[in-house]
Formats: sequence, structure tokens, C-alpha cells
Amino acid sequence: MSKSNFIPASDHDFLVWFEHFITNLTLGFGVSESDLNALKAANTDIHVKSAHANDTIALAKQATAEKNDSRQSAEAMIRAEVRRIKARADYTEGLGAQLGIVGPEHLFDIATSHPDLSGIDQTGGLVALSYTKHTSDGVNLYCQRGNDTDWVLIGRATVSPYLDNRPLLVTGKPELRRYTAVYMLKDKEIGQYSDDIVINCAP
Repeated sequence: MSKSNFIPASDHDFLVWFEHFITNLTLGFGVSESDLNALKAANTDIHVKSAHANDTIALAKQATAEKNDSRQSAEAMIRAEVRRIKARADYTEGLGAQLGIVGPEHLFDIATSHPDLSGIDQTGGLVALSYTKHTSDGVNLYCQRGNDTDWVLIGRATVSPYLDNRPLLVTGKPELRRYTAVYMLKDKEIGQYSDDIVINCAP
């Protein structure tokens, strides 16, 4: 039983097969001269257009590579210039928004924002306080414990986490500490105070 799918599937194999077919096909097989000429023309046409398609693919790959190189070069120059702009003393988030150089993660108003504060008791009075810094210079940290009625400033943190290493008020006795934080920018408090967190400090 003869196979009906004798024509190769891939273009490369088809071109080789078609060339072989045309080379060996003669009028002796009962094909008319007009049909033979039409097949020869089709063979020439598919070879020419396949070569053109291959050239186009190669050119497209080259054009894409050149475009990618051009973008990388442009991005490098842009980022260098933006770093210089943001390093200026008069740079503001408003200027950054105007130029479109503020990333989505920085699109917030620090004047109406507050740190996300969290704390972990590490026993003996040591508490690790973590916070979000964003575009601030850091945070001021406040605490209430024992008989405190006012918030007591315990330190300014520029790196998270901040370690509150004050000893327990009474050695060997657990105590509750309440913490809050506020952003600092150019030595001034800015924005809102964080939600209070309460840490149970174990001896």
C-alpha cells in the first residue's frame, strides 16, 4: 500500500525532495510538457521565496539584536543621568514625578504615610524593631512601658531592624512595651505615627 504523505513536512526536506523529483521527472512518466514546465516553475519559485524568507528571518534577528543593544545603551545613559538628578540637594518627589523617574514603589506621599512597624521579643529586654523606610532618612522610635504616661523617644533608626536593648525595669519580671514610629526626613519628623504595637518582653 502506497503512502499518501510522501511529501516531507519540513521546508528544508521538502526543497531537497522537490529538487530530486523535478530532476528525475521526464515526459516518459506520462506528464505533459506544460505540466512539467509548471512544476519546474513552481520548484524555482519555492526555492527563491524560501531563500528570501530565510534572509528576512536573519535580518529580523539582527534588527532585534541591534534594537536591544540600542535600548540597553539608552537605559544606561538614562539611569546615570537620573542618579545625578536624584543626588541634587534640591531634588523632590514632585520633580521626579514630573520627569517620570519615580518608580511605582515610590509613588506615595510621605507626608501622609506612616511606617509599618513590627517587633520581636528576644528576651531579657531586647526587642528587634523592623520598619519600612521607603524614601525617608529613617524613623524616630517611641516607647511606653511601666508607669510611662507619655511616649519616650528611645532612638533614631536609619537601618532596620533597630534593637531596643534596654534592660527590664525589674530583673526577671516580664514587662509590656508599647512602640510607635514616625518617618524622619532632613532631621524633621514627617508623616503620621505608625500603629502602636505591644511587645511582651520575657525575662
